Amino acid sequence: ADGTQVPYFVVRSPRSEPGPTLLYGYGGFEISLTPSYSGSLGRAWLTQGGTYVVANIRGGGEYGPGWHTQVLKAGRHKVHEDFAAVARDLVVRGITTPDLLAAQGGSNGGLLMGIMLTKYPELFGAIVCQVPLLDMRRFHLLLAGASWMAEYGDPDVPEEWAFISEYSPYQNIDAAASYPPILIATSTRDDRVHPAHARKMAARLEELGKPVLYFENIEGGHGGAADNAQLAFKTALTYEFLWQKLG
Repeated sequence: ADGTQVPYFVVRSPRSEPGPTLLYGYGGFEISLTPSYSGSLGRAWLTQGGTYVVANIRGGGEYGPGWHTQVLKAGRHKVHEDFAAVARDLVVRGITTPDLLAAQGGSNGGLLMGIMLTKYPELFGAIVCQVPLLDMRRFHLLLAGASWMAEYGDPDVPEEWAFISEYSPYQNIDAAASYPPILIATSTRDDRVHPAHARKMAARLEELGKPVLYFENIEGGHGGAADNAQLAFKTALTYEFLWQKLG
């Protein structure tokens, strides 16, 4: 939105027509997303005809400390705008269409997914939101949340809640809005991001009759799975949801 060039990687089999596409993002804490190998992604998504996209949005550390520091606190909106810009560009380039485009993210990326749902629902056909922060009014009171105030700000400071409230997903649910289907997944044993974030968001969306699916594993901590069997189930659940909604 401010003219910054935001790179992203596209992985797919050669083709010219738009197809089912999964856009992944994180955008925080100076964590860089770089190309890597994933057997499960390849088997469950790419070989079935899907396209995978990794967005190097601001908030990460891909292009130095400034790529991260410019989105702290009041600059947080740039993270969301960058991800939305990549989603739009995928459509402009003919890689996908809004109905065939899904977004996925976890933890801070789960917060990003909640914002995509409530602020940019027209851009996506499905969303996968994992171990997310969603109630930014109370994030600093739950588990490790207080340690993230340098990133997001302090909701108890009126001037800072003013910009946090603009994007906090739980507070921005609109009863009249049309939302894409969303799968929200968390763990009872998550000791970093409290499962209350996911529970409250799912409950409110369900109360309003929105298309939401919810999965809570009783083990696994912040990773959402305690062993390979649970990880395989969680992974299969994700891709089955995506193929049902996009395929």
